[in-house]
Amino acid sequence: MHQARPPRKTVPAAIVSGDATASAGLAFVALVVANIALAFGPWFVRLADVGPVAAGFWRIAIAVPFLGSLALASGARPVRLPPLLWIMLGIGGIAFAADLGSWHLGIVRTTMANATLFGNSAILIYPIYGFLVARAWPTRMQGFALLLAAAGAALLLGRSYQLDPRNLAGDLLCILAGILYTVYIVLMARVRGTMRPLPALALSSTATALPLLLFALLLHEQVMPQHWTPLLALALVSQVVGQGCMIYALGQLSPLVVGIALLIQPIVAGAVGWIEYGERLQGPDWVGVALVALALVLVRRAEVAPKRAAAQEEAA
Repeated sequence: MHQARPPRKTVPAAIVSGDATASAGLAFVALVVANIALAFGPWFVRLADVGPVAAGFWRIAIAVPFLGSLALASGARPVRLPPLLWIMLGIGGIAFAADLGSWHLGIVRTTMANATLFGNSAILIYPIYGFLVARAWPTRMQGFALLLAAAGAALLLGRSYQLDPRNLAGDLLCILAGILYTVYIVLMARVRGTMRPLPALALSSTATALPLLLFALLLHEQVMPQHWTPLLALALVSQVVGQGCMIYALGQLSPLVVGIALLIQPIVAGAVGWIEYGERLQGPDWVGVALVALALVLVRRAEVAPKRAAAQEEAA
């Protein structure tokens, strides 16, 4: 049941502006923290003494109690959900499980920078879904951004194969993870139309754990760890802190800012890979990263512009 909106009160513009600035500043800090935390995920997966898919299972299984507690602390209470909502949560959880499984398998087969970059390819794939649903051709800026992304991805894939053909399989697995993550966010976008973010994340994460465990067992991976530290770090840093801060920031910052901030992930992951594993990025790699980065910014900018124009038109 929705609560009735309270009557509007007149608030001085200076107070409103100050509150908005402070809120945006806190959200930006959360966004930076989120991307740094998520960037350490591939390192924790490599440090874990279980299989990569099993590491994904423990990431979710350890994080679910924390996410559930956060959801309850935010005011969420158990309610009866429509069957369709349960179906979307279940399918979304399976899609996220397949996403994490593919991504974690890719992490141990390619460089950390490539794994992080291609794992975020949903940022570019999701607009294509939007074009198909709207049955509209992309704008010139959107089309140019997609071409840049394709060129950057091709350059990175080519360089990765040239340096070590085994990296190509890891890159493709991470791209598959990005596609699966797109399926997940499409379903979760519909779920969030009727649910708040934290309860939706907690329930979908719960639906993710069992499929990941089954995937790990089917691949005959080692599931029970001897050392819990990397898995605890993976769950708390990547899932609770990373995803939690990201959800908080997404509701308060423009897509353009979020798109630019995503570049923190491959930079941090690349630095960790460089220090820990000697995975040095060469000139062509940086060009590929720059092309994909520019594409991310252009796609996000193209999404923001129509909404901003519509808001200004409505205000006028």
